[in-house]
Amino acid sequence: MKKEQNEVLLSVDDLRVYYTANGERVHAVNGVSFQLNKGQTLGLVGETGAGKTTIAKSVLRVLPDPPARIDGGKIYLEGTELLSLPEKKMQEIRGKKISMIFQDPMTALNPVFTVGQQIEEVIKIHEKVTGAEAVKKACDMLEMVGIPPERSIEYPHQFSGGMKQRVVIAMALACSPDLILADEPTTALDVTIQAQILDMIKRLKDEQNTSMILITHDLGVVGEVCDTVAVVYAGQIIEMGEKEEIFEHPTHPYTIGLFGSIPDIDEDVEYLTAIQGMPPNMANLPSGCYFHPRCPHMCEACRESAPELGDIGNGHLVRCHMTGKERKDGGFD
Repeated sequence: MKKEQNEVLLSVDDLRVYYTANGERVHAVNGVSFQLNKGQTLGLVGETGAGKTTIAKSVLRVLPDPPARIDGGKIYLEGTELLSLPEKKMQEIRGKKISMIFQDPMTALNPVFTVGQQIEEVIKIHEKVTGAEAVKKACDMLEMVGIPPERSIEYPHQFSGGMKQRVVIAMALACSPDLILADEPTTALDVTIQAQILDMIKRLKDEQNTSMILITHDLGVVGEVCDTVAVVYAGQIIEMGEKEEIFEHPTHPYTIGLFGSIPDIDEDVEYLTAIQGMPPNMANLPSGCYFHPRCPHMCEACRESAPELGDIGNGHLVRCHMTGKERKDGGFD
């Protein structure tokens, strides 16, 4: 059994990011804070456009500049503040300390290089090895993710979508990073391949004792892989806690809405429960609580003031004015 880790690997403090588009500021991340312990997996959950990928790219410092700009906050990796590091130092960290599995394997690989060459490049940049040693390690990595080593001389177009994703994972794990940022790694794959990829990611992460931030909108994936969960809405974490706590006691109206939209094979219903309305315009966020225009429990305080992220017990954090009045066991009436 894997030993539990309590040492903090990553700490994000009040991160704020905006994009400039058509003369407007699009507030993508609005004061996000969390910690990730060594060996743990954090799931970032929320609708498309909530700011999940922007958070991950901020950690790796690969946001496009322009139009993106980090407007405030601190990011610490084992005590080292990443946002103030010179670019040369960040290049040493990317791929070695932190790796990213990008969302679309079709575009994450360079079509003019063999898959072996692309894995070898990561190894040569971060490790003192000969060319032959890099080739051997690249083949070993492919074998580890279930691809025959002899296929290292083939090009991305010769692989299926699932195989491409395996190559991207092999590349991300090539230098045994401390942290993996997995951006919806199974979205482009069919259900059977999704299950295989998730099992493989979980096994390899456990074997290498790697921490992971998993970005997804699929709560089933979170239930399979994650230790802790952070629900993201309009660039803010609105609920966070241990996976069991969030799944058994969802408390924020938005989180309750997410769980209500999941089909239940034990219930015969004509329609799934949908969250009313649309996500807010990130260039013109509503006053007070960002969720209040869609919330069935909205009160006057929700319009006027922004709620803080408060602990309701067992490390379960919720950003809601109603928390404490209408409590978590069963959520809201």
